[in-house]
Amino acid sequence: MLRCSFCGRRAVYHQRTSGVLMCDRCLIRSVERRFQQTISRYKLIAPNDRVALAVSGGKDSTALLYLMAERCQRYDCELITITIDEGIRGYRDLCISLVKKNAKALGLEHVVVSFERAFGSGLDRIAALLKDRGIEQGICTYCGVLRRSLLNQVARELGADKIATAHNLDDEVQAIMLNYIRADLSRLHRLGPIYRKREGFVPRIKPLREIPEKEIALYTLLRGFEVNFSSCPHIGGMRVKIRNFINELEAEHPTTKYMILRMFDRLRPHLSDALKEFNMRRCQICGEPTPSDVCRVCELLEQVGLERREKTLISEKQKELWRRARPGG
Repeated sequence: MLRCSFCGRRAVYHQRTSGVLMCDRCLIRSVERRFQQTISRYKLIAPNDRVALAVSGGKDSTALLYLMAERCQRYDCELITITIDEGIRGYRDLCISLVKKNAKALGLEHVVVSFERAFGSGLDRIAALLKDRGIEQGICTYCGVLRRSLLNQVARELGADKIATAHNLDDEVQAIMLNYIRADLSRLHRLGPIYRKREGFVPRIKPLREIPEKEIALYTLLRGFEVNFSSCPHIGGMRVKIRNFINELEAEHPTTKYMILRMFDRLRPHLSDALKEFNMRRCQICGEPTPSDVCRVCELLEQVGLERREKTLISEKQKELWRRARPGG
């Protein structure tokens, strides 16, 4: 029987990047320690912060939900969970029910905003519209752009200081390589543990960016969290190819992902020298902040004959309920 390198108990995981074996307890402590270290190193949250947490119901966001709930309680921060319902039949419904259950167990408010309400159509129908119109733009692009926009808008309306997302090491490395290939310096520069505040945009933080996906999955299993481990039925495109390529490299060279992240973190401060500061303005169609006359959301929606339906997603009643739920509210 293999023994934990730290305490001698039965090992459940071999961390190939360091060569050590870990038991269940030591793996849990390792994940929680790196979460805390990332927050402290990059000063991701401060006392009295209002943090909006993006929770999908998958392993990463559920792990972050419990980690952030404990951290925010200890440091007197306010936390609210937000789920974007893209309208993926048979997939997102289960995720939302799990998020509601977990949020309730932690005594947290939970807000759900749907593509259907905001744009008049869910992702399944958007995928069908793309196919009918012969548009080659991948459905994952629509999902990512629309979801990020709604998340920012909801967090802004709720008065959040920051948005916490559950991007893990694998997610971050894939995004780095994807934007290298696309030569998208602007989007590449926005990657990192935290991105500075811009007018109309709530800063985003990534407390899990230095923890591998596999270790987060094991963490959720060992902690007994209820999560949805299934994959989105629409997943595909270049990111999947990049993911497979990086995983093949990692299998032969176990530090590949960390090396990509470390090199990017060293390069990132210099990327601003190659970028001109965007002059933010308001989209001529929807009024959301954008560096161009029309925001990317409206551009994509126009391709499939849709548009934003509601400029305000959070009612005054919902805002008041959250204010009353806050300490001192």
